[in-house]
Amino acid sequence: MPAPVSVSTHPLIQHKLARLRAAATKPPEFRALVAAISHGLFFEATRDLRLAPIGVETPLTQTTCQHIADRVGLVPVLRAGLGMAEAMLEALPEAVVWHLGLYRDHATLKPVTYYNKMPPKPDMDVALVLDPMLATGGSAIAAIDILKTTGTPRIIFAGLIAAPEGVAALQAAHPDVPVFLAALDSRLNEVGYIVPGLGDAGDRQFGTA
Repeated sequence: MPAPVSVSTHPLIQHKLARLRAAATKPPEFRALVAAISHGLFFEATRDLRLAPIGVETPLTQTTCQHIADRVGLVPVLRAGLGMAEAMLEALPEAVVWHLGLYRDHATLKPVTYYNKMPPKPDMDVALVLDPMLATGGSAIAAIDILKTTGTPRIIFAGLIAAPEGVAALQAAHPDVPVFLAALDSRLNEVGYIVPGLGDAGDRQFGTA
């Protein structure tokens, strides 16, 4: 059985998602919304990270608290994943960030790798692959393929919006990878865009539409 697909029902995420989809939303607000939604998804996707006890001196006494024991890595798929990574890095500054450059060939809809900053043996226990739009699933699958060659023990995918076709393809290729989303939309159109979607997440973040 494939790992679960979790679609957030948090009211704040759904509220911000409505504005994110709107064609009239300008790049500065769009980037802020990507960050806010990603911040919420990060908390959902990391709810089962390992904890270890740590001693803390409060103003009143010594006590035992918990800190994250897993080494967490963020792997944004360039360029659209950058906004997600920045927000998650704010939530967990100790995380490391490795970049993968993938783009979708518009003729074939297949991913093409143009940049890979992954070391042979990344120093992380859990890696989150970040890509706002899970459309055909090709880029996410390619990114996870690369990560698995490095021996990363645990991989999670986090995205903002997905099409059923992309989720199905990702689960078929990597059934062990859980998926965390803000929304699961209805379908892909004839040119591989998610419907209703929000357009091109990279162009809308960086004003290059």
